[in-house]
Amino acid sequence: MAKSFLEAIEERILLFDGAMGTEIQKLKPEPQDFPDNKDGFNDGLTLTKPEWIENIHRSYLEAGSDCIETNTFGSNQIKLQEYGFGEKTVSINTLAAELANRVVKKFSNEKKYVIGSMGPTGYLPSSNDPDLGNINLNTIVHAFDLQAEGLISGAVDALLIETSQDILEVKLAIEGSFNAMKRIGRKIPIISNVTLDRYGKMLLGTNIQSAYTTVSDMGISVFGLNCSTGPTEMEPSIRWLDEQEELPIVVMPNAGMPINEGGTAVYKMGSKEMSHQLGEFLRKYKRVRMIGGCCGTTPEHIRELRKTLKSYNL
Repeated sequence: MAKSFLEAIEERILLFDGAMGTEIQKLKPEPQDFPDNKDGFNDGLTLTKPEWIENIHRSYLEAGSDCIETNTFGSNQIKLQEYGFGEKTVSINTLAAELANRVVKKFSNEKKYVIGSMGPTGYLPSSNDPDLGNINLNTIVHAFDLQAEGLISGAVDALLIETSQDILEVKLAIEGSFNAMKRIGRKIPIISNVTLDRYGKMLLGTNIQSAYTTVSDMGISVFGLNCSTGPTEMEPSIRWLDEQEELPIVVMPNAGMPINEGGTAVYKMGSKEMSHQLGEFLRKYKRVRMIGGCCGTTPEHIRELRKTLKSYNL
């Protein structure tokens, strides 16, 4: 019988996929490729260009990923409403989860996991900003509740709250996720990822110690870091998390710090360098049970990480 996601990370280190957004950019989508010509509506490509998303998922699985993330980073109700699709929150998330599961089932020789991606709303509820902080907290809970409902209905193996800039929003996303689980009657693991700058702080100044303490007792199964920086800048925070000897840790850095070239963020850390650095994390920090990539990482990065993992999953 196939092992559950949590059973798997107890047994071996799992490899997540790499970036979705930068892989979509490589396809050079035109406005007409998106639903209702909503240029930039990447999550909407699940509706209009499902073969693109399937191919990206497949490329990561072929590179050796154990886990792929749904194309739902911006599919909470608040973000979808910006494109006029807020009323379809549940169905869009369900469809994206089902699409990922279809791809996974083609790799039937070994168990692969579908992880429901849940990115931020774009608001900062902890802030005093007259625009970004001006939102009812229940609205945020409801936005994530509907997203989690769709992802769970589409049979994801875990929920991933990621690229979080405001620890209050993380708490609200966790609350919304548990609300959906209770209503549906199915409980799945929650992974909570925060995003830190090169100085180890979230956007509003929260450090790793405060962020972890705030959410670690809310019933989440995994805590970690993704986005914003490369692996080097993450190490002090990973070291501290490892010292807690509590939750499993996931590390999903960018392919180095972003460099602005002509108004575009460029990520220049090669696959071998990134693989070497994450391999060092595995050697030094035993609570790190999942690794993967965020912005700028490609199937080639994942392929190199798979080579590194072979020496750890004996």
